[in-house]
Amino acid sequence: MKSAVINPAAVTRTTMKCAVIKRVVMKPAIMKPAVMNSPLKKRIGVSRTAGFTLLEVLASLVLLALLLVGVYSGLRTATHSVRSGTAAVARIDQIRSAQQFLQRELAQSMAQPISHNERGENVYFEGSEHELRYVAPLPGYLGKLGPQLQSLKLVDDGHGNSSLVLSLALLPPDGQPPKALGDPQVLLDHIRGGSFSYRGVDVQGNAVPWSAIWPDGRLLPLLVRVELQPAGNYDWPLLEVPLRVNPAASGAQAGLQPLGLPGVGGR
Repeated sequence: MKSAVINPAAVTRTTMKCAVIKRVVMKPAIMKPAVMNSPLKKRIGVSRTAGFTLLEVLASLVLLALLLVGVYSGLRTATHSVRSGTAAVARIDQIRSAQQFLQRELAQSMAQPISHNERGENVYFEGSEHELRYVAPLPGYLGKLGPQLQSLKLVDDGHGNSSLVLSLALLPPDGQPPKALGDPQVLLDHIRGGSFSYRGVDVQGNAVPWSAIWPDGRLLPLLVRVELQPAGNYDWPLLEVPLRVNPAASGAQAGLQPLGLPGVGGR
């Protein structure tokens, strides 16, 4: 009986095959780094790196809110400045328009009777501290209606201020009472205080100093002063208007009786 001969080379090959098989079988359990580097884990890691935390989102919202507040404040300030500027320009235009109207109309006062006194004499002008009445033509197409009775009055507006109001009336040629023409118009509002005053001469030719009441409506004053104090930081320049017509001096042309002024038919 022959004894078995063991080939060392075969034994070595068999041992190596067993080791390879064992390594292949145990590979999924021991190669954890390969599992961590799989495409799914890579995608999860990338998504976590590109995202924002809740704290970052809140900080961004706070910064955005602060930015919007700053923009809103700037827009509000600019809007307020524009409105204030527009209101100031409109107020200055209103004051200038009122002054121009008063200066033009008072200077064109006419020697036309507006009423009669207790002796039946013609009255051409009535003036007090807060109201005056006279006859003058209006400019433009309004002048086609002829001379009109104009009344200027400081009226309480119910809010602690006054308004300068203009009322117009037609003078019928038959001597009937004046007929109101339209509604009163506000020339200037928001007036803290104001007054009218007058200066001229009386029927004897004596000078009449500045007075809050014109004493004799048979004559027109030589000067009319309008003093107003507009509300706010606005000034009313001193307005003194000379009247061009004197009923006594123009009696011959207007068919009026001389009133005894010096040098005017007063013999």
